[in-house]
Amino acid sequence: MKKISTFLTLAIAVMGSAQLQDSKAADECFKKADYKCAEAGYASLADKERIGKLKAQYYNNLGTSQRRLGNRQQAFASYQNALKADPNILETYINLSSMHAQWGNKQNALDFAAKGLLLDSENAELFLTRAKVYEDLKKNDLAEKDYQHLISIAPDNLIARTNYATFKMNSGKLDAALKDYNTLISEKPESLLYNNRAAVYLAMKKHKEATADVDRAIKLDPKFSLSYVTKARIQFETNRATDACINLETALKTGFEKYLINDLLKKCEVK
Repeated sequence: MKKISTFLTLAIAVMGSAQLQDSKAADECFKKADYKCAEAGYASLADKERIGKLKAQYYNNLGTSQRRLGNRQQAFASYQNALKADPNILETYINLSSMHAQWGNKQNALDFAAKGLLLDSENAELFLTRAKVYEDLKKNDLAEKDYQHLISIAPDNLIARTNYATFKMNSGKLDAALKDYNTLISEKPESLLYNNRAAVYLAMKKHKEATADVDRAIKLDPKFSLSYVTKARIQFETNRATDACINLETALKTGFEKYLINDLLKKCEVK
């Protein structure tokens, strides 16, 4: 019996070592943005794993790989499988809330956010997702409450402060939004912030200031696709449609999703 026990222990150790190597290989594929390779690796790991917590993690990673590949329905299914494997993994609720916020049911997004917050009552990602859903649902009082709470518990959270400033802009509070972006840029002058301040200037019809900011954004990060969209919007408003269409092409080449700018692309269609 002792020999059999030793053999089983050794076999389990070998299996564990092999699975660890497979996991590292899948992680490496993901880091290299080879999501097809990562998808295959995580799918195999999830299928073989019997420990609920680990199985859920593999399914989460599988779902994220599929999401990056644009396979939304498969990603939804993988995240649901993660939930079945272990209903107490925070990452699953973050993923499902985020996906429903983008492409699913807004109420489901709120429900998953609420369940996730039961596991971590101060999770920034869930607050950000929920605030954006409230914005989309025109529940601005609830959105503002979430932004303010998150900033109160995480005052250095740049994404929260940026999103809140954009929320103010979208709510028509342009002076307040401009003030926020002035402060943010003074602390951390980066492409996203210059782009967003350009959007505020555009809403104010200050085209010269908007152009200066968006050009700074592009200079800081030529691959930041949103800046080319913002520049195109400015150019459409200043009767420079040809230049605007060129910038939209650049936005698409640098990774911007086409469906998000279909309204602008229609202006570039040959009559």
